[in-house]
Amino acid sequence: MITLGLTGSIGMGKSTVAAMFADEGVPVFDADAVVHHLQGPGGRLVAEIEAHFPDTTSELGVDRTMLAEAVFADPEALARLESIVHPAVGSERANFLARHADAPLVLLDVPLLFETGGWEHVDKIAVVSAPADVQRARVLARPGMTQARFEAILAKQTPDSEKRARADFVIPTGGTLESTRAAVRAVIACLVGAAGG
Repeated sequence: MITLGLTGSIGMGKSTVAAMFADEGVPVFDADAVVHHLQGPGGRLVAEIEAHFPDTTSELGVDRTMLAEAVFADPEALARLESIVHPAVGSERANFLARHADAPLVLLDVPLLFETGGWEHVDKIAVVSAPADVQRARVLARPGMTQARFEAILAKQTPDSEKRARADFVIPTGGTLESTRAAVRAVIACLVGAAGG
């Protein structure tokens, strides 16, 4: 099995590309979706997060906005939150890999692959990338997004240029969906062919 880590900065189209891999039959581990599940209604991290960050949860699970406000400008609080979340996500990832042990290729969709050291646990890395003006337009079109918030998020992410330099594959997402899908298929063909599948 080859594990392909997929990452990309905010607004680069990572979720769209992950869905394209799934459409091609590649099992996809979506780290964000796992976090949402763990922190959602009845999620196994809700009580622990509430214990460390009071008033950030309800019967609906973790209030992500309240939690973000509690940790965003406090590196120690963020590290505490990560020490709760990352091991749980790691456990879910191990279960996913065990379930798909016979697959020639699996995709690990991890937004902060470089920032959290996840790159050390994959065989190859694919980065989604679009021109900066396309990225900015996409992100600023999101509900509640501001220029200041966008810049604050970018400041916490590894720059796109560095991600591209460290990637085994760069999947361009600034053009048509068809051109992006062709790039995804080329990556799969390269990797599955290399594995003899």
